[in-house]
Amino acid sequence: MHSQMSTHTEHDYARLIAVLGYLTIVGWLVAMLCYGSYKSKLAGFHLRQSLGLIILAALLSFIPLIGWALNIVVAAFWLVSVYHAFKADYYTVPWLGVTFQTHLRFIV
Repeated sequence: MHSQMSTHTEHDYARLIAVLGYLTIVGWLVAMLCYGSYKSKLAGFHLRQSLGLIILAALLSFIPLIGWALNIVVAAFWLVSVYHAFKADYYTVPWLGVTFQTHLRFIV
């Protein structure tokens, strides 16, 4: 019974790190600190997705009008991603999610 409780707690902690990573850059940094002492596939996956969305939103914010409008789409992806992190699902952001997973592999 103890191992089931431990596994359940570990799963919840991974989920917490995954969700925290989507809550601003400060949340992402705190999540990375927590992830450093407790690594999980779920948390790593969502930390890569959230960092990709943060970078994308920052780059788009430099493009007047079109970039700002596209940031609305990024915000929608962000909301959906937070939901899936909470549910402990592996949700890949459309179009760029695979790229985030490939190029942000330093988050192991």
